Amino acid sequence: MRIEDGSEPQSASTNHLIFAYYVTGHGFGHATRVVEVVRNLILAGHDVHVVTAAPDFVFTSEVQSPRLFIRKVLLDCGAVQADALTVDRLASLEKYSETAVVPRKSILKTEVEWLNSIKADLVVSDVVPVACRAAADAGIRSVCVTNFSWDFIYAEYVMAAGQHHRSIVWQIAEDYSHCEFLIRLPGYCPMPAFRDAIDVPLVVRRVHRSRKEVRKELGIEDGVKLVILNFGGQPAGWRLKEEYLPPGWLCLVCGASETQEVPPNFIKLPKDAYTPDLIAASDCMLGQCTLCIVYYSADYYQGGVEMIRRDLLTGHWKPYLERAITLKPCYEGGSNGGEVAAHILQETAVGKKYASDKFSGARRLRDAIILGYQLQRVPGRDISIPEWYANAENELGLFPRSPNVNEENAKDNSINNLYTEDFEILHGDIEGFPDTRSFLKNLIELDDIYDSAMSTEKRLRRERKAAAGLFNWEEEIFVARAPGRLDVMGGIADYSGSLVLQMPIKEACHVAVQRNNPSKHRLWKHTQARQQGKQQEPTPVLQIVSYGSELSNRAPTFDMDLSDFMDGDKPMSYEKAKKFFAQDPAQKWAAYVAGTILVLMTELGVRFEDSVSILVSSAVPEGKGVSSSASVEVASMSAIAAAHGLSIAPRDLALLCQKVENHVVGAPCGVMDQMTSACGEANKLLAMVCQPAEVIGHVEIPSHIRVWGIDSGIRHSVGGADYGSVRIGAFMGRKIIKSTASAILSNEITNSNGNSSDVLEDDGTELLEAEASLDYLCNLSPHRYEARYVKMLPEIILGEEFLDKYSDHNDAVTVIDQKRMYDVKASARHPIYENFRVKAFKALLTSSSSEDQLNALGELLYQCHYSYGACGLGSDGTDRLVQLVQQMQHNKSSKSNDGTLFGAKITGGGSGGTVCVIGRNCLRSSEQIIEIQERYKDATGYLPFLFEGSSPGAGKFGYVKIRRCMSPHKIDS
Repeated sequence: MRIEDGSEPQSASTNHLIFAYYVTGHGFGHATRVVEVVRNLILAGHDVHVVTAAPDFVFTSEVQSPRLFIRKVLLDCGAVQADALTVDRLASLEKYSETAVVPRKSILKTEVEWLNSIKADLVVSDVVPVACRAAADAGIRSVCVTNFSWDFIYAEYVMAAGQHHRSIVWQIAEDYSHCEFLIRLPGYCPMPAFRDAIDVPLVVRRVHRSRKEVRKELGIEDGVKLVILNFGGQPAGWRLKEEYLPPGWLCLVCGASETQEVPPNFIKLPKDAYTPDLIAASDCMLGQCTLCIVYYSADYYQGGVEMIRRDLLTGHWKPYLERAITLKPCYEGGSNGGEVAAHILQETAVGKKYASDKFSGARRLRDAIILGYQLQRVPGRDISIPEWYANAENELGLFPRSPNVNEENAKDNSINNLYTEDFEILHGDIEGFPDTRSFLKNLIELDDIYDSAMSTEKRLRRERKAAAGLFNWEEEIFVARAPGRLDVMGGIADYSGSLVLQMPIKEACHVAVQRNNPSKHRLWKHTQARQQGKQQEPTPVLQIVSYGSELSNRAPTFDMDLSDFMDGDKPMSYEKAKKFFAQDPAQKWAAYVAGTILVLMTELGVRFEDSVSILVSSAVPEGKGVSSSASVEVASMSAIAAAHGLSIAPRDLALLCQKVENHVVGAPCGVMDQMTSACGEANKLLAMVCQPAEVIGHVEIPSHIRVWGIDSGIRHSVGGADYGSVRIGAFMGRKIIKSTASAILSNEITNSNGNSSDVLEDDGTELLEAEASLDYLCNLSPHRYEARYVKMLPEIILGEEFLDKYSDHNDAVTVIDQKRMYDVKASARHPIYENFRVKAFKALLTSSSSEDQLNALGELLYQCHYSYGACGLGSDGTDRLVQLVQQMQHNKSSKSNDGTLFGAKITGGGSGGTVCVIGRNCLRSSEQIIEIQERYKDATGYLPFLFEGSSPGAGKFGYVKIRRCMSPHKIDS
């Protein structure tokens, strides 16, 4: 049905219709289900033009008809995946921008011309966004057929990795808003861009041959157990092994590369194998981390056994397979979705209206903006709508009214009421910690979710459902809190022994821990299957749920038998543990939490006889350089220690947590992050000499001075190559300085005439002896560095050359790459001068208030910032923010009003993350900070996250011990 401008819609004949069917470029799954709808449209006598990037055989193997036309065009890219298990979120957004955003104008022009040339009666999309807009521009109705939409999927990617790409989400939602209605397939995700939806049965391709025929062709006897491994490509570097399968089983492998070798009990299938027949011939299917029994796939839809990624990759398949073949059919819906969808499309093409008239496209889009945010919101986090959601109306010319969801007074009152009725606080105090109150409220809600999930099987986000079954509500729960930190001065010089000044921020991580006798521990189904597979009595198990998994590329849950931490009668080595957690990228995060248990076992001899359940909820943003990892480690170890009656001083706990990050995670950080999170005090700077971790006091921030953190939007990681190479360069510099001093002492340096040097006489033996045994680079003063050693240090050196000359750089947490060049001079110079700058900064804070004081403090920050850049740890984003602060500082208005902002610097490990800004504590300063946010957004498209405010460290918070108060109906039940 075509809609001509200025006239009534023109209805097509029901005898012969022309459909333009757009198929997303993400994998073959969409194309294979489209085949079934297309087949039914062609059987009804219609022409179908399929717009796709999938190979022809996907369609022609099932549909041989002159009414099928295939046009090879890629109009979207879906998700960029390194393999079937790993999505690169930022790369996905960038690829979509390259594929569909940059050439958008030409795409629309081409598609409108093409749709008019074929005289299409209806445009169908699964689920290409621009197809809906092209249809509207061409005056043709459009319908989407799908079980998910890209606005919802990309919203997660934007929040995790690329907020500067957020306009992509709104453009996709706007494109979908031109679609008339949605034909919604089973197994759907939330799709907020569609208000009118028609549900249809499962769309499956037909089975052509019987189970017996397929097995005969493959040479497999009927009694042999057969599993089909059906991924869109195998995980990178993954090698299938014979022992993955139970004895007597065989496995059919789909999607294997031509060069991949498989064991004798695995059978590699050709690329064009017809999978419906093969699935029908199998006893169960393993695909996309879900294992389900299938004879005819619809019978077992939504009735699978969930396999965790770690067990998939390590080949622990046996208990899952044996559990899977005991399942019974559970899908009660039909499997004729292709026929039903085709009928609806045909009726729509000839003029039937399935959608309501009361919602315009713009109204649907406004609803999508709010609903889309609510769907992505992380439980337990701040519920105010992010600015980039709220400003969507400006980007698309709309004016939606945002709901008022942040009525703090009402919320606090409701939480207070819940405490008296729902929880008994047995130890600790939450007064003054509104975020802790919110976390406890979240725990209360989990119990209710567990009850509703058990009784109504309500759809829940996976992490919430897992958390709801985590705790035994009749037992005590221990809660700890640890904040992130803002690096005011010191930064990367911590590993060289510098004085550092760190401020604990108000954003914090909460961890709830419960220990249970293994016989009373609630186990997830796959954990039960694993223990049953080992035919063992209940043994201690560690189960972890981490909120916010949808914001980053990780799984929401992790579990393991605590006995797996043992290597004989001793805890496993840190090196083995690092490899254990690194084997699955989506679960590497668990090293930060579970690693605290191994460190307690190794360093303090603790033995864990009970099962442990852990819930992690962090409001410290990841990748912004404010120690999100340290806050998780400190909160986790604090809660675990409290649950097991361990009394660990905050300083000692911080040192133990550093071992987690250095040795279990494998990130070569210093100790200042963990020390601030554990030992910090609100509104004070923790002053610490990192040799290795001596807190020398807490420095008050004068009332006329204020400190802010402004996030650049560029992800930071201390595990990154730049940070590690600069650290190696600094340790190389220390080794060269020590060797030089030793050589002078032993008279090994001679001048060009071969005469002995008189340096020893000038410098003095005692000074040189100290420098020859230099433990920390920061113990070398700047003037000694300039006078004696600066000319001895190379600008850069090849790793192999350094090792030949000096054997080792004496740093236990980094390894020199022989083929890499390292910057030695800048990396060594930075901590020597930074230590001096930090001492000067600390002294200035305690001096009398003056304009000179503020200017000097700001200048020290600027010097630190440019020293980071000289080391190679700068970034365009952080440089831009520092420049904006300078522009504010030096403009005429600031000069005439005594100025308000005085300095800024990159923080932490550098290479992105957050900038620290210092200024006068006044209203004008806050206004200028907001103006900097807006200018940065105008230049980059990203509105920076602002850190302001402070909170105490884990040591000051202590722990909270709570017990659920059981209501009468729960006691009865």
